[in-house]
Amino acid sequence: MFDKHALTLELTFKAIRSSGAGGQHVNKVSSKVELTFDINESLVFDDGQKERLLNKLKTKFTNEGTLVMQCDETRSQHKNKELVTKRFFELLESGLLVPKKRIPTKIPRSVVKKRLKNKRNVSDKKANRQKPDIE
Repeated sequence: MFDKHALTLELTFKAIRSSGAGGQHVNKVSSKVELTFDINESLVFDDGQKERLLNKLKTKFTNEGTLVMQCDETRSQHKNKELVTKRFFELLESGLLVPKKRIPTKIPRSVVKKRLKNKRNVSDKKANRQKPDIE
């Protein structure tokens, strides 16, 4: 699909301090990792793939075509970096996925006959509810 190693070289990582409560440790350690990826500068994808990604993931990309992802789940910067790159690749794989074209199935003849027979039975039942014509 695409070369993950070459794509990893195009990624930019930045370590920043995590937000929220955490005491003294959170104030001195930059464990949150921010991943940025500029799709317009990418050499891994061709124009068709870039267009597909921008269309399918337009809520994830900025107006300039930059994808920004963050992870601060663990206290380890390295684990956060692994998590955010894993999510990045999963996001791209889902964005590049081309859905299969649906082939409509043919309705079997027995099903059509059964439906028409049921309609005939309901019609006869309602016709039998009327008063007989004595003339």
